[in-house]
Amino acid sequence: MRVLVTGVTGQVGGALVRLSGDAASDGIEIVGVGRDRLDLGQPGRIDGALDAVRPDLVVNPAAYTAVDKAEQESDLAFTINRDGPAALAASCAERGIGLIHVSTDYVFDGTGTRPYRPEDPVAPLGVYGASKEAGETAIRHALEDHIILRTAWVYAARGGNFMNTMLRVGKERDELKVVADQHGTPTAAVDIAGAILAVIRARLAGAPVASGTYHYTADGQTTWHGFAEAIFDRAETVWGRRPIVHAITTDEYPTPARRPAYSVLDTAALVAALPSLPHRSWHTALDEIIDARMAAEETA
Repeated sequence: MRVLVTGVTGQVGGALVRLSGDAASDGIEIVGVGRDRLDLGQPGRIDGALDAVRPDLVVNPAAYTAVDKAEQESDLAFTINRDGPAALAASCAERGIGLIHVSTDYVFDGTGTRPYRPEDPVAPLGVYGASKEAGETAIRHALEDHIILRTAWVYAARGGNFMNTMLRVGKERDELKVVADQHGTPTAAVDIAGAILAVIRARLAGAPVASGTYHYTADGQTTWHGFAEAIFDRAETVWGRRPIVHAITTDEYPTPARRPAYSVLDTAALVAALPSLPHRSWHTALDEIIDARMAAEETA
């Protein structure tokens, strides 16, 4: 099975490409393409990219993810997050190709008090969430053979993300402030990539996960403040020091885009559909990712 993966310079797309060796042993050929070959911001060029690669399946983690900037660049956000996936889904439908599309917890408004299920009503608070929800809707209308996989609080050893920001700032400062009233689940990009590979393997084995919307995150939940504390717990073992992390409220740290106060996702539907799905606690994954990042720094 040949699988085209978009957004290879991003966290999830890059992680999938790095797992291509494991995938190949199962008969899965991963073909990663960057924006130079498939740009969701230029939907008219998608047909050419699919015809060049001729995949059996497409995985689309590419997206416009600048949450705050999206408030000023709504046209661009909707072009990349709605129009691009819509064109991609239509092109897949014409060719009989399935699509796995990565989405976000930001489609919810965060007023819930229990983990959000895939069927719960969506109510995005800002442009980013609204553009991603519009992309989901477009895919559902254009392509029957699809899986929309929502995830949350994505981080990796590479790229711009909360973990790397904390490690950079924590080296420079003795004290910092982090929001403590937003709840979610930090999820390593490599784990999301592993979950996507599990879905692909099931498809290849003739036992595909039914089309629809699913949630995948690490196990457990915390706040951004709790996430930061866990990051520095691990970093301290290498640094020999740690900054003091002061808990603050969302109101004390205003941003252009509103964030959901609670965006924990219920993963039960995907676990039920795929009992072999790999999953681990966010603490376990975080320790592994930080150790890998710091080991790379020491050898650089």
